[in-house]
Amino acid sequence: MDMLRSMKIYSRVAESGSFTGGAQQLGVTTAQASRAISELEAHLRTRLLNRTTRRVAMTDAGARYLLRCQEIIERVEVAEAEAGDARALPTGHLRIHAPSAFGQHYVVPALARYLRKYPSVRVDLTLSQQSPDLLEEGYDVSLVVTTGRLPDSGMVSARLCTMPSVLCASQEYLERTGAPRTIADLRGHNCLQLRTSFFAPDKWVFEGNPSGGGMFELPPGKLRVNSVDALAVAVRESVGIAPVPLLTALPMLKSGELVRVLPGFELQTMTIYAIYASREYLDAKISTWIATLREHVEGAMVSFHDITGREDLVPAG
Repeated sequence: MDMLRSMKIYSRVAESGSFTGGAQQLGVTTAQASRAISELEAHLRTRLLNRTTRRVAMTDAGARYLLRCQEIIERVEVAEAEAGDARALPTGHLRIHAPSAFGQHYVVPALARYLRKYPSVRVDLTLSQQSPDLLEEGYDVSLVVTTGRLPDSGMVSARLCTMPSVLCASQEYLERTGAPRTIADLRGHNCLQLRTSFFAPDKWVFEGNPSGGGMFELPPGKLRVNSVDALAVAVRESVGIAPVPLLTALPMLKSGELVRVLPGFELQTMTIYAIYASREYLDAKISTWIATLREHVEGAMVSFHDITGREDLVPAG
């Protein structure tokens, strides 16, 4: 027996005082309504309605039971409405994971915009380089940076942007040492190393120049770090030359704190994805967050288009 269906039928019949009237409101036959209430009474071992040929009347037990049924039905309807609204109105708790550097420079500013627009959402943001298990650790969205294809995880992925790394130095450093004009000229410079899974530890692979790219075997350097932010700061402080991921380099290139070196070349293209569990019945807080972040990143990339001369770094939508 479907208890909720039986409660709804009983409520309609009791409120209307008629099996026929109650049945019509729910789109069932009179016989179906009568049978549902008889089964309900048998289940409860209590008579809920006194029947005559013309009308029905509630017993005392039936009147008390009607109040409880109305409360239960109302709560179920509220729960259904709230669940349905989750697909239309962003609300509730949004749990996000992001890599540290990208999170600080782009996720946090995008979140500020998002929270102003959707004040009913609460956000829990975790910044770390270790990608989480979304389902096991309870995240709604994880942002992933990769240089290749995403592993097959059964999750849904949305591409946010593709970005290269660009070789940078400070103006002070270049004035002191001179600017390299070719890849081979880098041998006379202090080449800083980024120790991450994205970069080979002993070489830089250049691409993007019409005359072709090239591979540069790194000489022993004075500094090696495992943080993109730390590397960018070291370059800004005139320690040496290094490839910096474009989204990290953009603000400093705009302000003049960094200068592009060998601007015809790029290194190590990376793609940023938003990963989430399912495309079906996607919660509004997830879809609107991804849209807000993509819009924020696109704005940054477009505003610095003149730095790279490329229009293919951001997906159309």
